[in-house]
Amino acid sequence: MKYFDIVVVGAGPAGLAAANAAAAGGGSIAVVDDNPVAGGQIWRGGPQQQSDIRAGAMWAALQAAPNVSFLPHTRVLYAPAPGQLQVQTAAAAGSAGSATTLHFNHLIIATGARERLLPFPGWTLPGVTGAGGLQALVKGGYPVAGKRVMVAGTGPLLLAVAATLRERGAHVVAIVEQAPLPALARFAGSLAATPAKAAQALRLFAQLRGIAYVRHSHVVSARSNAAGALDAVRVRRGKSGTEQVLDCDYLACGYGLLPNLELAQALGCATTVHHGQTVVQTGSWQQTDVPGVYCAGEGTGIGGVDLALVEGRIAGLAASGQTQRMQAALDERARWKKFAARLARAFALRPELATLAADDTIVCRCEDVPHGELRAHTSWRSAKLQTRCGMGPCQGRICGGATEVLYGWRPDAVRMPIAPARIATLIATSDV
Repeated sequence: MKYFDIVVVGAGPAGLAAANAAAAGGGSIAVVDDNPVAGGQIWRGGPQQQSDIRAGAMWAALQAAPNVSFLPHTRVLYAPAPGQLQVQTAAAAGSAGSATTLHFNHLIIATGARERLLPFPGWTLPGVTGAGGLQALVKGGYPVAGKRVMVAGTGPLLLAVAATLRERGAHVVAIVEQAPLPALARFAGSLAATPAKAAQALRLFAQLRGIAYVRHSHVVSARSNAAGALDAVRVRRGKSGTEQVLDCDYLACGYGLLPNLELAQALGCATTVHHGQTVVQTGSWQQTDVPGVYCAGEGTGIGGVDLALVEGRIAGLAASGQTQRMQAALDERARWKKFAARLARAFALRPELATLAADDTIVCRCEDVPHGELRAHTSWRSAKLQTRCGMGPCQGRICGGATEVLYGWRPDAVRMPIAPARIATLIATSDV
């Protein structure tokens, strides 16, 4: 059992910014993350390894702060009572790990987001991955040199992924963007309001010179070879709907991000729908409707690293009682929220993407539940009860986002524990 004034869950940009802001207010602070190093998905590999100087500076400041503890390899399982979190630490060599209860006065949820994956015939073939997932693998050393890779989906993430793949020696066959040209043109024009983003976009396009950027198009299906692995992708292009088959070894799909809401929902925080997504409802200081609980970053809506940083800063200042230092951050947040709104409008998913799955296309990969079985149901709860959709190891993290697009369902409850736990941990915590 450990006591902290403030517990921050998530060590990505929002969580680190929250801890950094709160540290100046005194009091004991814990930053909890289930990964071995801080940084989250945006600063994967550690803040000190990033070209973004803000990452290294914040990490150095946190390491120097005597009142901040970093708890890596620590997974939040559930909240046994108000002001408490039950966590599981990693099993090291010769150790079974342990279950511990963290007590807090204030909690800042900064659990980030995950990729949205959409089903289409062939999406479960070996070689078809999430765009961010493949980028993470490649950054971790996965070899793609000489491989033909198609990057498809929507949003600026596709450009960043393609740039990483090319840098590591992959042959990027094409970048297939589902947004139409007018939407892309409006978004490009709006970048004048955020010069840093405009410069970033220009750098990426320069890195990707020579690679086809196919607009107003989407993947229809993926085809396997005799060995059962991906060897080609069928793409539908433009208003004409003409189709083209492109050979490739990997298909990296990215259809936007989904907030990780499990912890907030388990604590009873109210949610709302913003830009078509379920997000945590927060007030002007990032506070939720649960006393002492704040939320920052992608959990309040997908907006990118700059919005996550400023929301984390506001949450940290509020939780540590430094509200007098908040005005500049509030102004900055308003600016990045406008950017997030433009992003959401430009890269809104087109309706055709919800019609690609065939009856035998698997939607719930954990339980092998096909589209033909699911579309007969009217709600997430009915589908879970009758087909086991969402009841596998991922607990609906993949199929939940897909069924939201396909059928308009939104999960109405969170299953405890919110993350897979060891049997020894469950035995040690008799109240789960």
